[in-house]
Amino acid sequence: MRPLVLRLAFPLAAAAWACPLLAASAIQAEVVGPSGGPVQDAVVFLRPLSGQKFSGHAPPAPSIEQRDREFVPYVTVVQTGAAVRFPNQDPVRHHVYSFSQPKKFEIKLYAGDAPDPIVFDKPGVVTMGCNVHDWMLGYLFVVDTPWFGKTDSSGLTRIDAVEDGDYEARVWHPRQRQEVAMQRLKLAGAAPERLHFTIEVAPRKPHYKPPLDPLHYAK
Repeated sequence: MRPLVLRLAFPLAAAAWACPLLAASAIQAEVVGPSGGPVQDAVVFLRPLSGQKFSGHAPPAPSIEQRDREFVPYVTVVQTGAAVRFPNQDPVRHHVYSFSQPKKFEIKLYAGDAPDPIVFDKPGVVTMGCNVHDWMLGYLFVVDTPWFGKTDSSGLTRIDAVEDGDYEARVWHPRQRQEVAMQRLKLAGAAPERLHFTIEVAPRKPHYKPPLDPLHYAK
């Protein structure tokens, strides 16, 4: 297994939701594959090793849309306790469900806004599908820490307002070939520290999507 590459630098100012009385850093992480290319949709998160409490506020929970008969975004990361909405932006109805252990749920056929948000109170991977459209697949990664980010198309993400202390840095991707070992990280207001890792991710499989038929699915 080749090591996953993270580059962490933290000379930036704390985010507005952090407690202003505590020293905090901003971390920028870069995740790449074995060939050095960027890895998109990798989740980077930090857990404290010394048992310090989370004094910052949890980032707001995003929505997971159904758009063009896909889950958007493909990967979402939230903190435990987040209430996530599933708005349907398509002209057809969807039936969203998950059988994953951290949160089994079902939102039966609906259009527009889903009736109620779903609360995700246990950490882990939640794989989502649609009973109407077999190819629809999305992932929700629930973490028990407020310090997390997801890489963009450049393989980059930023984690703001990380309090000084000792942490384990972890990376997850829904198509990773193997689990990546955690790395230790110490934040103490010192010079920027860099961590270097590599993750091997399987290609996303192409899928056939039939032409949209609103008359068949709208009722």
